[in-house]
Amino acid sequence: MSEQPPGETSVSSAPSILQGRTRAAHMRLLGLIRKETLQILRDPSSISIAFVLPVILLLLFGYGVSLDAKHVPVALVVEKPSEETSSFIVSVVNSPYFSARILRDRKAAQAALISGEVAAVVLLRSDFTRQLGLSSGAPIQVIVNGTDANTARIIEGYMQGAWQKWLEQYMLDGGHILAPPVSTQQRVWFNAEVRSRNFLVPGLIAIIMTLIGTLLTAMVVAREWERGTMEALMVTPVRISEFLIGKLIPYFVLGMGSMVVSTVMGVWVFAVPLQGSLVALFGVSALFMLASLGMGLFISTVARSQFVAGQVAIIVAFLPAFILSGFIFDINSMPEIVQIITHAIPARYFVSSLQTLFLAGTIWPIILLNGAALCLMAAIFLGLTWRKTHKSLEQ
Repeated sequence: MSEQPPGETSVSSAPSILQGRTRAAHMRLLGLIRKETLQILRDPSSISIAFVLPVILLLLFGYGVSLDAKHVPVALVVEKPSEETSSFIVSVVNSPYFSARILRDRKAAQAALISGEVAAVVLLRSDFTRQLGLSSGAPIQVIVNGTDANTARIIEGYMQGAWQKWLEQYMLDGGHILAPPVSTQQRVWFNAEVRSRNFLVPGLIAIIMTLIGTLLTAMVVAREWERGTMEALMVTPVRISEFLIGKLIPYFVLGMGSMVVSTVMGVWVFAVPLQGSLVALFGVSALFMLASLGMGLFISTVARSQFVAGQVAIIVAFLPAFILSGFIFDINSMPEIVQIITHAIPARYFVSSLQTLFLAGTIWPIILLNGAALCLMAAIFLGLTWRKTHKSLEQ
């Protein structure tokens, strides 16, 4: 019986050894994914944050929060009633932007403004009719509560528009043509209805995914340390990369599922138009989810305590995403140093992409630029997490 050379035996067995190691790695990874999935299913709070909280937040912001100024309480004071004053009062009362109260006394209107019962006072002077026929003069006086500067500017603009519209109609009814020095024609792009809901709902999707991606994953590694299961994982053949991927995949699926629920509610419940591509929406959402998951895992790896990890996640992820992402507050109106800080917040790029996809369409220069920034942030956070995670009790 001839003896087979040792070299041939080692070469022929190398592929089978490699296949065995690969199969074992796949089994370990599937086991970790199954373990984390069962942990999510057994934890009612995770399911609530992923699917119940988005519905509640969308309903609250969709129906309860509005940046539109409608039915603003105003007081109308008429010093000397006439046909012209009655016509102007009717135009203001019928406007959807004002909720008018007619008062006969200036002091009563001033008291109502000071007490907060009305947001503005419109005074029609006793010489209102005579001033209409003059080239100069102010037939009306508008006093606005300037406590909230933004609302005050909106009321001022609405009242100027109401006065201009009434004046044009009054001149036409009298057979005169009003020739203003500048003729303006307004055209609103991307949000023709000028509804704040169309602006808020896409941004809220980013806030919801920040909660899921950062807040939930900020506790997963810390939970392993607190429960003592991390020591058991350290003595297994599980690699660091397999451990992190096993943590990422279930929460990635959870976050993308929440994004789908939020998008469906935004389009079908709140009638927010989705002008862009679904492929681009899923792509940029996936990149943002990876960046949020990477941030959450990094916080969890460093903190080793669920309480501390949760507090840190709220401070460094949720609050910046809510305040500095452009979700509600305009970034261009912020101080320059704060604008620079916003470039380090992943939600800034995701909010911009969502508002573009929902209201404007698939504008690739914006989507690709924001996607590249999110990809870079995901790589940074995941890389830091991988370097910080060790199979030892020492950090």
